[in-house]
Parts: sequence; C-alpha cells; structure tokens
Amino acid sequence: MTTAAHGDIQLLRDALGPLRDREQVAARLLESSAKHSFDPDKELDWDAPIEDGRWFWPPELVSLYDTPMWRRMSEEQRMDLARHEAASLASLGIWFEIILMQLLVRHIYDKSVTSNHVRYALTEIADECRHSMMFARMIQKGGAPAYAVPRIYHNLARVLKTVSTTPGSFAATLLGEEILDWMQRLTFPDERVQTLVRGVTRIHVVEEARHVRYAREELRRQMVTAPRWEQELTRLSCGQAARVFSVCFVNPQVYENVGLDRREAVAQVNASGHRREVMQSGARRLTDFLDDIGVLRGPGRRLWKSSGLLA
Repeated sequence: MTTAAHGDIQLLRDALGPLRDREQVAARLLESSAKHSFDPDKELDWDAPIEDGRWFWPPELVSLYDTPMWRRMSEEQRMDLARHEAASLASLGIWFEIILMQLLVRHIYDKSVTSNHVRYALTEIADECRHSMMFARMIQKGGAPAYAVPRIYHNLARVLKTVSTTPGSFAATLLGEEILDWMQRLTFPDERVQTLVRGVTRIHVVEEARHVRYAREELRRQMVTAPRWEQELTRLSCGQAARVFSVCFVNPQVYENVGLDRREAVAQVNASGHRREVMQSGARRLTDFLDDIGVLRGPGRRLWKSSGLLA
C-alpha cells in the first residue's frame, strides 16, 4: 500500500474515532429485538374495512403534490394516486428487502455462526421476511397492483447480489432503508392516513431502527478496515445505486393507472421543487453520515448529485 493510501486511512480513522466493538453492538441489538419485535399477522387488524376519506400515503409525500397537475386533479383522484404510490413503494420495499437478505447471507457466510454479529444478522433476515410479507399483504388489501422495478434494474440487482463488496452491501442497505424510514416516520402518526398503513409503517420504523444501526456500524468499520480499492469501489457503487433508487422510487405506471398522462406527470415530478426537497430531506441524515465516513467523495459524490438526492 502506498504512503498516500496509508495517510488516507489514518485520516479516516482520526475522523471516525474509535470503532465500537462488533459483538457488543450486536448483543444490544439482539436484546432490543427480543423486547420490540412484532408479528404483523397478529399485530394488525387485516379484516377491518378500508376507511373512507383516509389516505394511503400523506399527500405531501405523493410525487405530484403541489404541481400544476396536482392542482387540476380532484380530491378523489389525488387519493387514488396516493393509494397506487403506496403500493409502488411497498413493491420497491419488497424488491429491496429480498436483495438485502441475500447480501446479509453473503456477509455472514464465512463468519463464526455462534457470534452475536451473525445471530443478529439472522434475526434481521427474519425481520425482513416478515416485512416483505406485510408489505405484500398491504398491497393486496389496498386493491392496487404490485409494481415491479424496470427489468434492467431487476437484472442489474442479480449482479449486485453476486459481486457487491461488503461495504458496498451495507451502503446500499442504508440507501434503501433510510429514505423510506424518514417518510414512514411522517406517516405512522398522521391521522389522515389509513389505520392499517399507519400500523404497517409503525412496525417497520421500530424494527428498521435496529437494521440501520447494524448497517451503519458495519459500514463505518469497513470504510476504515477495507483495502483502498474496495473503498473506492464502494463510493462509485453507492453513487450509482442512488441514481437507480431515485429512478425506481415511484413506478410511472401509477400515473396511467389513475387516468393521468404519464409523460406529463413524470416531467412535472422532475421539475417539482417540492418533490426535490422531499427527496433530499429524506436522504439528508444518510448523506450526512456517508459524508462523515468518507463515502461521498470524488466521482461517487457527483453520481449522488446527479441522482437528485444530494443538494
């Protein structure tokens, strides 16, 4: 390793401070899991009817909110769009969680099966299984279709699951978890929203807080201990993942399914200052963290900016 590379690593170590013990972090997360885990099938009332006059997603978080098209839409059409966007986001969440589960299995494959770190990873995989089934059930209950990501990104994810580096896996994990988590934290206390949707988001927020902590601690460790080539590849892959995520966040088919012109709707969303602020606000806690640990550097930072998630 070159003197410059050694210097970069030392600067990163100095900036991050001492790394937390991996086993102690996992032990605390296991204890929290034992106290605060949920069975959505039993916790939520799936037999209750859909509530008239309540949204499936807060209107301010709907992609077209405060655009000229939104102002022309009836309240009924706005609420229908929110219902379809909730289904689109839930579908995206399932796709992402299936990828995450495979990345976690790869991460622990060569590690001690009796360690707290591996035990917690298996606990998180079990959480994600329940979340995926919960999201699927919510989509069915709402009556909107499941929305697949574009085929090109579906197939690119096959490559990611196979070749992703360890820090790249955890960076992608945080990208998928933290922006949706920010939106869900606004959703579950919102009394305008369907009771079922609020219950789903509450469960997800509580359990995802542990997943975010696990991923942050591991990514912080990896950005200090991984070889330089792996750190650089992580910066690039994370930036590209941000571009893909921003494109896939809402499936454009939702606009056609509520009777809107797809091209006009996409153009207005892309031009919306409100939507840009929502997405950047949702990503800000994550981008601040990634900046602190040295992920948002060089070409990777430029990719993040082009995604629209970083101001």
